[in-house]
Amino acid sequence: MTAPLALHRVDTPPTGGYYAALTMDYLSPYIPVLVLLLITGVLCLAIGVLATVLGPRRITRIKETPFECGSPSTGDPHSRHSVKFYLVALLFIVFDIESVFIYPWGALLRDLHGEGLGWFAYFEMLSFMGTLAIGLLYVWRKGALEFNT
Repeated sequence: MTAPLALHRVDTPPTGGYYAALTMDYLSPYIPVLVLLLITGVLCLAIGVLATVLGPRRITRIKETPFECGSPSTGDPHSRHSVKFYLVALLFIVFDIESVFIYPWGALLRDLHGEGLGWFAYFEMLSFMGTLAIGLLYVWRKGALEFNT
């Protein structure tokens, strides 16, 4: 006979019987994800090993030259790039993240309205979009969106 729950030590979970089944019920929805991750790991390892074992090993001078889009590369590959490339990348990330926040907000707005938080959520998103609009106007005024090379 097992001891009641109150007599178990706090630092060790109860084992067997009801508790094991309860733990398995909580973890059972994650079994397909675990199987998928396991299959993915095995496939990645298999592809890497097969490419190493079966791949060609004849390295020639022509194979070691850089090749870009079907034409010979020109200039130094380690040359400096304009800061505008990085600025455009950062702007893309900012506005991409904006869309990531707006989509779930739009999906939950009706539920939030039902809980009495509809106007609060609306003004929160309005302030978020206003902040991003001010940032866009600032970048536009600074000329970061003009590409006169």
